[in-house]
Amino acid sequence: MARLRAAAERVARSHSLDIFDVQLRREPIGMVLRVVIDRPATDRPERPEDGVGIEDCQRVSQDLSALLDVEDEFGQNELSDQYTLEVSSPGLDRPLRGEADYRRFAGRLAKLVTTEPIARQSAFAGRIRGVEAGAVMLEEGRKTHRVPLALIKRANLDVEF
Repeated sequence: MARLRAAAERVARSHSLDIFDVQLRREPIGMVLRVVIDRPATDRPERPEDGVGIEDCQRVSQDLSALLDVEDEFGQNELSDQYTLEVSSPGLDRPLRGEADYRRFAGRLAKLVTTEPIARQSAFAGRIRGVEAGAVMLEEGRKTHRVPLALIKRANLDVEF
């Protein structure tokens, strides 16, 4: 798996992109290599239009497929002869994975679930206002919730229409 991830990272970097996730799974259709690409984080909050586009996915897919085929010729990859390659973006409802993501997506809507209740509540939805002293500040209507990063079980951006 390490070689597959390294190959995906090389290809993504060549297109000024990052790798968000790489998974190799056996599924009913056979082996599936899923690669999720992302734009590098910047110092400013990200807007929806800043995300990865279909053209980015196509370019990475073509280049990664060609690289894996070459590595296969030399017995250097971990894939069987038959596999499906899927390249995608994290999506509009992407997972949030740490403090940097909450800063990156400040101003956007999000849903969070905590490992234990905070003021008898363990599910939150609102606008990310930032991170202060190890906690996400989430504005829900007129109320601002302070959700410690250590208590967040899972979090995703919420699609805004």
